[in-house]
Order: sequence, then C-alpha cells, then structure tokens
Amino acid sequence: MDALRTVALLAATLTTAMMAGLFHAYSCSVMPALRGADAAVLVEVMQRINRAILNGWFALCFAGALIFGVVAVVLVAIDGDTAVLVPAAAGLAVYIAQLVVTARIHIPLNNGLDEAGSTDPAAAREAYERPWVRWNHVRTALCAAAAVCWCWALLQS
Repeated sequence: MDALRTVALLAATLTTAMMAGLFHAYSCSVMPALRGADAAVLVEVMQRINRAILNGWFALCFAGALIFGVVAVVLVAIDGDTAVLVPAAAGLAVYIAQLVVTARIHIPLNNGLDEAGSTDPAAAREAYERPWVRWNHVRTALCAAAAVCWCWALLQS
C-alpha cells in the first residue's frame, strides 16, 4: 500500500506541477506577446490555442492531477497518516480551487471569445483579455501552491 500511495502522490505532484508550468507559460510569454498584437490577431491565436489544447496530453495532466490527488488522499486516509493527510488534502483542495477558477472564469471567457471574436474582435478582446490574464495568474498560483502541498506530503511520507 505504501508504494501505491507514493506513486499516487508522485503522480499528483507531477501533473499538478505541469499544470502550474503550463499556466505560468501563458502568464510570462503567451499573453505578454499578444498584448501588443492587433485585436483580430489575439482573438485568432487564442481561438486556435483553445481548440488545440483540447487533447489527450492536456487532459492527462488537467484531469490526472485531480484523479491522482483523490487516489492519494484516499490511500493516505486509509493509512491514517495525519502528517501526510494534511498536506495531501490541502493539495487536493487547492487544485480543486484551480478547477473552479477554470470552469467558472476561463471556460466561459474562452467560449465567449470563440462565439464573438470573429464579428467584433476589439469588443471580444476588451471582454476577454484582462479578466483572462488576471485569473490565469490566480490559477497559476493555485497550481504552484498545490504542487508545494504535494511535495510536502511526499516529504512527510
């Protein structure tokens, strides 16, 4: 059981850290690069990215972090190891907070950009860019915090 628990904790850590890295890349390169672009360019690039990102590799990390996190927390809870359970549960809770941000803010913004972007790129950009960037910083921080929690859990196990 210890080996399975360690594998689940490692998988949760890795997939969560990969999500933090992905979101961080948007914060420090993609969105700053698009900041100076024409509205139509930003709209087209983000529409393409939003379609391209829906693939198995992304899903493995995005959903995998949740699945591996749940498995890890359940296995740690079964073992009754509170020194590991506290950071593991914190990692899971913080990652779930990131999922809420993504579901309630980023997905609706992406869908709105996809629907409205072609007709009026300037208005679509105005409604999209600032909130998307602001909340991307938040989900980056949440994923980084979750990864730190998973690392803490690993160190305690």
